[in-house]
Formats: sequence, structure tokens, C-alpha cells
Amino acid sequence: MGAGHDHDHAGIGRAGERHRGRLFAAFVIIAAFFVVEAVAGFWTNSLALISDAGHMLTDVVGLGMALAAIQLASRFAERGDGDGADDGASSSHTFGLYRLEILAAFVNALLLFGVALWVFVEAVRRLFDQPEILTGAMLTVAIVGLIANLIAFLLLREGAEESIAIEGAYLEVLADTVGSVGVIIAALLMRWFGWAWVDPVVAALIGLWIVPRTFRLGRRAVRILLQAAPEHLAIDEVALALAAIDGVVDVHDLHVWTLTSDMDAASAHLVASEGVDHHHVLDQARSVMGGRFGIDHGTFQVEPESHEGCGDVDW
Repeated sequence: MGAGHDHDHAGIGRAGERHRGRLFAAFVIIAAFFVVEAVAGFWTNSLALISDAGHMLTDVVGLGMALAAIQLASRFAERGDGDGADDGASSSHTFGLYRLEILAAFVNALLLFGVALWVFVEAVRRLFDQPEILTGAMLTVAIVGLIANLIAFLLLREGAEESIAIEGAYLEVLADTVGSVGVIIAALLMRWFGWAWVDPVVAALIGLWIVPRTFRLGRRAVRILLQAAPEHLAIDEVALALAAIDGVVDVHDLHVWTLTSDMDAASAHLVASEGVDHHHVLDQARSVMGGRFGIDHGTFQVEPESHEGCGDVDW
């Protein structure tokens, strides 16, 4: 039933592609400073710096995933703009490599939970056994970190208005700026008043800032890997909308899942009355899924009402 029906996904990633250079520049800046801040944290004995470096690691991974998503989406679009030969037909990766972004997010969530747990344990220990902290170096590194975040913030601001992938990276950098400000405040309080307890307290607060975001990231990644339906979408509503199409008398074997961030897909068997134009049913199904539910990639099998057997799935 594919004759006369065009599947165009060339728009995916185009907005992000226009700003990929700025995204890459922000990635290099944040990645370089993550190394600097992590090393400086252990050198100065500042748990707040180490905790903020852990938070900055989320930025590095988030920016990297955004770059990967844009690159993969652009390759997919370029392949679709060709002469019709689909590279995916001869590849074992029939959905491409989009899921790499989700796997990276899951691993990142596990890593950050480990970092946050270590920070909490170390913060409690340091409240009772406070090491000497090089507040001057700590303050200098924190200020440079704030500058790095602000540069990345400015690089991503324009693209965030056009690309969802870049918007996610933009929000990551914005959140990390808060952590840098916290480290600066801690360094100043220790320098002015000698309050060594401020360092582990600020570190724990940064950890508390990270954990809920990490939990949400891990939860979303697991749902996608398990191919659960998108949280914002009610399967019953999708089934009813497809069943309401003129000529459709039944809908079965309906599946909706997320391939990667902001890329949902669906498949279904649509049972049509005898004599109904199947091309019309396909066009209406695509219109309903795209216009009402925002799902542009739908695979539908249209069956005549007299057909038997397709609904007998044993798993």
C-alpha cells in the first residue's frame, strides 16, 4: 500500500544543523573546563568544585548527545533527499543509530547517581573532619567556570529558539551557571569568614540540584529503551482517532513508541469496509497522527473487513 504515498522526513535536524558550529564550540569550551574544574577540585580540596565538575559533566554529555542527534538526523535527511535508494534497507541498523543518544543518557544517569552519592558521603565526612582548602585558587577556577558557562550560554541562545536539541543543551548550561555561582559564594564566605563548613554544604546542595534532574533523565531513558508509549500521549485516544476515520471499522495491533528525543513512531492495522479506497484511509491516518498527535512516522497496514488472521497475534 505504499504506491503514491511519499514519506518525507527531510526537515528533521535542519534547524539544529544551522547552529551546529556554535553547539560544537560550546561543547569544546565546557568539555575543556570540566577537566580543569575536576583537576582543580582535587588540588584545592574543594568538594564544591568537584561537585560542580560532576554537574558540568552532565553538560558535556548533553551537548555531545545534541551534536550526535543533529548529525544523525542530518545524515538521515540527506539519505532521504537522494534518488530513492534507502541505505537502511541493506543495513542491520534499520532505524539508524538514533538510540545511541538514549543509551548515552542512561549511562550518564547511572554515572551521575554515583557521583552524587559520593559527594553526599564526602560532605558528611568533611563536616566533622575539615581539610585545608585553597580558597584563592578555588575562587579563581569558579570565576573562570562562570565565564565559560556564560560564553556557552550566549553561543546557544539563538539556536535554542529554533532547535529542541539545542534548547536542551542550552538549559543544561543555564542550570550549571547556578552551580558556578554557588561555588563562588562558598569561596568568598570561606575567604572572608573562615567558614570551612560552607564548602561541603554547597557541594551537597549542588548534589541535591543534580539528583532530581538525573532521576528524570534516567527514567525517560528507561521508558524509551523499554519502548513504552510517550508519557504525553494516551493510546486509547490514538485508537479512537484512527477508528473515527471514514471507512475504518476496527483498529488493532497499535503500537506507539519513541525512537529518540522528539522522534515518535507508530504502527497499526486498520480494518476498512469493503470497497473503501485504501489510499484515502492511509492519507487520513497519516493526517490524524501528524496533525493531532505530532507523529510523522506512521506505518499502517490497511486490511479489508473480510480479511482474517492479522489480529491473531500470539505474543
